[in-house]
Amino acid sequence: MGENSGYKHYVAGLVSGVSMVIVGHPFDTVKVKLQKHNTEANGLKYRGGFHCTTRILKTEGVRGLYRGATPSFVGMAIESSLVFGIYSQTKQALQGGDDTRKAEPHIIVPSAAFAGSIISFVLCPSELVKCRMQIQGTDSVVPAYRKYSGPLNCAVETVKTEGVKGLFRGGVATLLRESIGNAVFFSTYEYLRHYLHLQLKDSSFDHTNLVDVGIGIMSGGLGGIAFWSAVLPLDVAKTIIQTTPDKNLSKNPFKMLKLIYRRSGIRGCYTGLGPTVSRAFPANAAAIVTYEAAAKLLGIARD
Repeated sequence: MGENSGYKHYVAGLVSGVSMVIVGHPFDTVKVKLQKHNTEANGLKYRGGFHCTTRILKTEGVRGLYRGATPSFVGMAIESSLVFGIYSQTKQALQGGDDTRKAEPHIIVPSAAFAGSIISFVLCPSELVKCRMQIQGTDSVVPAYRKYSGPLNCAVETVKTEGVKGLFRGGVATLLRESIGNAVFFSTYEYLRHYLHLQLKDSSFDHTNLVDVGIGIMSGGLGGIAFWSAVLPLDVAKTIIQTTPDKNLSKNPFKMLKLIYRRSGIRGCYTGLGPTVSRAFPANAAAIVTYEAAAKLLGIARD
């Protein structure tokens, strides 16, 4: 890879992040509502992801599913740009500058975990605003709640009442989720991508752009499912830490998970699993297909 091509990974990643939000944000809204309301001490509010979705559509329409999308678009575009850029450059450095040979697990895992830990500092404030916007609404199943007029107002009010550090509430949970999750995601993605390309190379099958899209869909989608299967409990803890009005509630994700387990058992720790997995495959498949298409257009060499 040429010395001046490093920025191209960041550009391809940015485009990838936008496509991920377009496809995945409605599922994320449902997940956040379930995590917020179905883990509280006074019991279940929604019977499941489908019930939550129908309630949102009935009371707020499609717009309700995209509540909090503005900070999500900004946050995900920046996050995706950084994670692909940092991961690719770190991987290249660990491979001695050769980005075209197959990466091994001892290179993929630290590269992805490092990228995840860096982006958590960007992602935490945008996710806090997104989550606080998402739990607002007029759904009759939960009490009407509308504290903020928009994402900017939410950010300003958070700084006013909690200081700048308030925007980083849930930072430890976010860092753990992103470092562990991205190590799992990129390990799954790189292995599947290499394996599927290898299988096609050894066969007489005609390799086309459509085949590349299919490989991107499978490797990206399954990578996304692996990511969320590994870190969903940390995400549940993060959502509650970021959305609770109780300033005295522990911000330690492990203490929070212990509290959730006492209230709702292991099921509570995996609240929102349905919409999360339903979102993970199409959103991450879209992200990888978009990233690889952009990378090809930008002339990025891939193994």
